Amino acid sequence: MPITVRPLSYALGAEIQGVDLSQTLSNSEFDQIHRTFLEKGILLFRKQKITREQHIAFSRRFGELDRHDSLPRDRHPDYPELLLVTNIPEEDGKESASKYTGQQWHSDMSFTLEPSLGSLLRGITIPSVGGDTMFTNMYMAYDALSDGMKKMIEPLHGIHTGRRKVLDPNTAREREQSAINPPIAQPLVRVHPETGRKALYVGDKVSCIVDMTPEESKPLLDYLVRHATRPQFVYRHQWQQDDIVMWDNRCTMHIALGDYPEGEIRHLERTTVKGTPSGYYLQ
Repeated sequence: MPITVRPLSYALGAEIQGVDLSQTLSNSEFDQIHRTFLEKGILLFRKQKITREQHIAFSRRFGELDRHDSLPRDRHPDYPELLLVTNIPEEDGKESASKYTGQQWHSDMSFTLEPSLGSLLRGITIPSVGGDTMFTNMYMAYDALSDGMKKMIEPLHGIHTGRRKVLDPNTAREREQSAINPPIAQPLVRVHPETGRKALYVGDKVSCIVDMTPEESKPLLDYLVRHATRPQFVYRHQWQQDDIVMWDNRCTMHIALGDYPEGEIRHLERTTVKGTPSGYYLQ
């Protein structure tokens, strides 16, 4: 069955049809998928009943996988390549460490020196309604800025942290995360290493601009995030069981909405493809 491509929205995204990710893809099939990934920024694969091993194997076709040393409490105990995005309580009954994962506009692993190339998230248990994820096209956001704004922000760096929207009630974990992941300065504008296009690189986890005070930084950062998430740049994904969604963290940003009934299970698992080094530790 030939591979077909269906656009997901005007701004970004494509559904890849005619593939079974439980089987090894030919080089020509993978090349077509990879080209679409670079062009569309997001890929959707529906009805993929695959194992964890198959999820990891397909992800490795795109590059080296992160073992999530920067998020040790969120990774699967037997598969460090898998990050758990789940609200299933811990064995001791405590709230899941990853219940609120992603509920800010962000790009994965931007708070590390090797921000993610791409992420592949598999929907295993989906709520009866909601649990959506929104994505935005950071190429389009950059291109839509005025020449004056582009010139002003191009030399600037934002300070990225791993802090979450809802602070972890486990203070030991918060201290651990701060020690593992000190703040990283990343450029506000990055050049995509494969396409050569410029994209905004901001988000809600950017706390400040280097050499500015938080008060000075806030109006500019708020404007850039608000601009980047305008409706015409955005795709909203409604999850189905056995979906796999892959996105390019170098030119997209995303947010988990948390819009599902309290008490229902939402369990997803993510592989993270390492990207090229970027940014620097603050002295």
